[in-house]
Amino acid sequence: MEDRRAHAARPSVKAFAGLCLAFAALTAAAQAPWSQQRFPQDEHKWWWDADWWERGQMPAVANHAVRARTASYRNGDVEVPVEIFSAGKFPVVVFLHGRRGIDELTRLVPLRLAARGFTVVAPDLYSGRFIDKMPVRHDAALEDDAALAIDFALALPQARGQAKTCVLSHTRGGYYALKALVTKGRQAKVACYVSYYPHWQHPEAPEAMQVYQYAPEVDDLLVPVLVFFGEHEQYQRYRPILTGIDSLQKKKRDARVIVYPGVGRGFEFRPPEVRTFADDLATRDSLQRAADFIRSQLRSGSQVDAFDSRR
Repeated sequence: MEDRRAHAARPSVKAFAGLCLAFAALTAAAQAPWSQQRFPQDEHKWWWDADWWERGQMPAVANHAVRARTASYRNGDVEVPVEIFSAGKFPVVVFLHGRRGIDELTRLVPLRLAARGFTVVAPDLYSGRFIDKMPVRHDAALEDDAALAIDFALALPQARGQAKTCVLSHTRGGYYALKALVTKGRQAKVACYVSYYPHWQHPEAPEAMQVYQYAPEVDDLLVPVLVFFGEHEQYQRYRPILTGIDSLQKKKRDARVIVYPGVGRGFEFRPPEVRTFADDLATRDSLQRAADFIRSQLRSGSQVDAFDSRR
């Protein structure tokens, strides 16, 4: 009888020992000084704001009521429709959409940037060529359409006196922008390249190239670069973006990347029913950083004065 009681008591002893170990682990975790998870932007802390940290000062956010109008430009026989978001006479920039195209969600990206004090030209590259949203194949003609969007933007009356523009893009639009700047020779007209999780590889390249390599055009980017993507981004974007940024930095180019914790693809336009608090924090932060970066680069523009005339 005593042996059976002792045997029955053993699980309780084991459970108690397990609880002790768990408590010890929790205590050790609570005593750990800080989280050790670090992202690329934590290496040099170029984002550090001493006014905020030491004096509690936060910059005021510009808010402008935005109106949208439609226009178009031509590439031969093709008419490319454009939506122009503006709240007055503000610097003109270009937004290049990705595979999703321009719809009720993605149009929020140029609208929000315009509300910070910009005139944003957003061409619908697909509808002009009767391409359905989410195409798998890459149509090289879209590279010319994207390049002509830059010319169209700088020809607008609002751009009078503006020598250069900036290009904002996301997903495959990052590839269209890359080709427009490098292959189509528009870097002399552009002061900066900003992109959310850009596709930095030919969309039809083999899988190994999608995962392990970036498009060679990335190395020819001379303009300042700012890229945003989420910690949970898909694998075929994560490595090419980080290695591409690293390559540009080694060439002493102005290239920066921010990886937002807790978010994945589409964080800047995910709809309310699936949207998270982390999505919203990342969207607001990236929007303000993009606006500040674009504004500062349009003011200076000096980084592209050494444009390689051989291209």
